[in-house]
Amino acid sequence: MPKNLVIVESPAKAKTIEKYLGEEFKVASSYGHVRDLPKGDKAIDIKNGFKPTYEVTKDKKDVIKELKRLSKDAETIYLASDDDREGEAISWHLKETLNLDDKKTRRIVFREITKNAILNALQNPRGIDNNLVDAQQARRILDRLVGYELSPILWKKIKRGLSAGRVQSVAVRLVVEREREIENFKAESNYKTDAYFSTAKGNFTAVFNKRYKSSEDVQKLLENCLNSDFTVFDVETKPGKRTPSPPFTTSTLQQEASRKLGFSVAQTMTIAQKLYEAGHITYMRTDSLNLSQEAIQSASSAIKSNYGDEYIQNRNFKTKSGTAQEAHEAIRPTDFNKQNAGADRNAEKLYELIWKRAVASQMADAKIEKTTAKIEISEVDRSEYFEAKGEVIKFDGFLKVYIEGTDDEDAENDNSVLPPLEKNQKLDLNKIISKERFSRHAPRYTEASLVKKLEEKGIGRPSTYAPTISTIQKRDYVVKESRIGKDRDYQELSLENGKIESKTKTENTGAEKNKLFPTNIAMVVNDFLVEHFERILDYDFTAEVEKEFDEIAQGNKEWEQMLSKFYGGFHSHVEQTESIDRKDVKSSRDLGTDPKSGRKVLVRLGRFGPLAQIGEADDESGEKPRYAGLRNGQFIESITLEEALELFKLPRKVGEYEGEEISANIGRFGPYVVHKKKFASIPKDEDPYTIEESRAIELIDEKRKADAEKFIKTFDENPDVQVLKGKYGPYIKVGRKNVKIPKDKEPSSLSLEECLELAENAPAKGKKKNG
Repeated sequence: MPKNLVIVESPAKAKTIEKYLGEEFKVASSYGHVRDLPKGDKAIDIKNGFKPTYEVTKDKKDVIKELKRLSKDAETIYLASDDDREGEAISWHLKETLNLDDKKTRRIVFREITKNAILNALQNPRGIDNNLVDAQQARRILDRLVGYELSPILWKKIKRGLSAGRVQSVAVRLVVEREREIENFKAESNYKTDAYFSTAKGNFTAVFNKRYKSSEDVQKLLENCLNSDFTVFDVETKPGKRTPSPPFTTSTLQQEASRKLGFSVAQTMTIAQKLYEAGHITYMRTDSLNLSQEAIQSASSAIKSNYGDEYIQNRNFKTKSGTAQEAHEAIRPTDFNKQNAGADRNAEKLYELIWKRAVASQMADAKIEKTTAKIEISEVDRSEYFEAKGEVIKFDGFLKVYIEGTDDEDAENDNSVLPPLEKNQKLDLNKIISKERFSRHAPRYTEASLVKKLEEKGIGRPSTYAPTISTIQKRDYVVKESRIGKDRDYQELSLENGKIESKTKTENTGAEKNKLFPTNIAMVVNDFLVEHFERILDYDFTAEVEKEFDEIAQGNKEWEQMLSKFYGGFHSHVEQTESIDRKDVKSSRDLGTDPKSGRKVLVRLGRFGPLAQIGEADDESGEKPRYAGLRNGQFIESITLEEALELFKLPRKVGEYEGEEISANIGRFGPYVVHKKKFASIPKDEDPYTIEESRAIELIDEKRKADAEKFIKTFDENPDVQVLKGKYGPYIKVGRKNVKIPKDKEPSSLSLEECLELAENAPAKGKKKNG
């Protein structure tokens, strides 16, 4: 039997570490947390210093049993969970649950899974850091108290099944406030004017230095340009440089993987976890920008061998935030000589991104030469001119490896290369084009840009970003969607070949890709919480709580005292909400009267989502209300009477096919067309209010084809029995019961009797058949 037991969090990590240790070591996994607060209000004894009661989770009982067996026979037990608060708490829970003897228990930590790091950790064991455990306990208890006390209020006052959370509700607030900012935004237009010049040594574009508000002013400018000469009156060339970004932290990795690879925040963390556990990168939950001297030397060696000495420029980056809790290392490769790693293509892509960013951080600045040329228009006052900007890279430096992405959707590129230009040089004008441009509202958040905002405001920590973003989507407060834009007319004036022309053109505006949109329920819940629990949803207060967790982790604050101070004021607010009348919660809105029926029109939250309603139930007349679901992007707080009445135009007759009517409607699961009692879904980016007959027929035919491919066999004598193709292979459907087909049976050859017999002998769902 091995003398030493090492307990880590994941089996993948255990497998990697076991390779580095000899026969005297057994490496086992706890599969993450082993204990948690049980459900219900008995988990925390508030009166006795917020004492928590923990219990082993059902899925970990066998794990604990096995770990107890292994630890009983081991001379030394090494608790090797992650080197952060969460990991420290896991080690503490393991020690408590397994009743480990202090004399033979050691805590070891490492930030990378390499042989040197593991052996070094074993040489430098320590005890469990109770300050870190207390900080994690304080967060867990506080979040449980907030969730368990706020959620029932939402159930009573708004709708059953709702939930609230200390960080998740603040994240939702950011999305809601951004949406309202966009709703209230009024676009203003101006004209951007570009001139296209040519010289003997090349062509280039210059931008007019003013943006006019009216087409009349542009027309006047073009008229003046008709008879003008164009002369370079100033050329300025100056050296510049670009400096690389620091290596990745958790949030910057999430942002860049979103921009460059299209990964969700959760996907990035899952892949990074696998790379870490396989020993390819350092720990992926960090807010430190620091690199160890060993890492800097290793990066320099890789730069020298790949690019040459002149590309090396070592830097030490400092974390700006004073709240960095895991001040160890940034995310980097464990071996800079390894340019490719990962078990699949996505892992390879993320590793490559991490490698490039870390290597670039130790590379020389890029040296550039910026040129700005100002061009005079002879018939116009010299305060108005065209300006051309260009950039020449004299030494590429870190740009040889890496260029950081940007979230700025309106970023203009001034990095074109200009032909040689001299002062007083005459230029030939090819054309001038002036396009009407519209101011843009602040962009909706992506998952990654919301993480960036949370980090800027000091809300959450590296370990909480991904769970927060996932939670607000799972709870249906926020949806991640791509939406098609709307057509918008704009004016374009041009001067070419001695002629001035004005045209009205059309562009698509407002298209969104993978952006976060609040739901109607998010709007209602957010407003209720802001009104009655303003302090809980206050950004500065939420950040202050995070700082208090940091103080507990540093041993500068007692966790029970911190919780007591927080809970007192919070609980009194909870008690005050009992007096709130449900009618006062803004979950519905009267819009006016239906001109056809004279009945009241309102919008409200329904069981399956927001809806419009005409009339109310009248027992005397037997009249019933009419309902219609709100469309994607419509909000209870801003929908107009006209828009609500438009919703009642469904179901709508679209046309005819094979002598029978096609109609379009919206159901619980989205828009659809129906024909001969058969339903075909309308794709998300298409509109049931405008879908045409030809497109509806396409959808019907596609659905028929899919259904035909789905059916392997049917029986005229018993239509309830079908042999079908499923996601996981062929199966039999008998009424509502799905039945597996044995491997020795050919699905297409099954008789009705065989199908019924298999269905009869199949075990009931959730029960194993007795053998």
